[in-house]
Amino acid sequence: MFEKDLEIAFWLDFYGEVLSERKRTVLDYYYNDDLSLAEIAEEIGISRQGVRDLIKKAEEELRFYEEKLGLAARFRKTQTVAEHLLTLLREHGADGELQRAAEELAETVR
Repeated sequence: MFEKDLEIAFWLDFYGEVLSERKRTVLDYYYNDDLSLAEIAEEIGISRQGVRDLIKKAEEELRFYEEKLGLAARFRKTQTVAEHLLTLLREHGADGELQRAAEELAETVR
């Protein structure tokens, strides 16, 4: 068996809709439902090797999208900066409107 790259599960949230339904379903079973290759193969009616091949192809496709678009990386960066901003505002007693805006931003990217 091959090792799971959990970054793929994160990318699936961003780019899953551009994958074929079959690839998206297989990745969802594998990463989100934690099914084995054999369980997925039985569920969709193909061989374990067929499942493995689909997973690899779908992972490559997601990797391509992230390399080209970088949406997941930007989202993570936004989360980090929003949380840091909120922490700074709380520590320094910022005014209500500014702090509410920072809280809204941080909540949006959680």
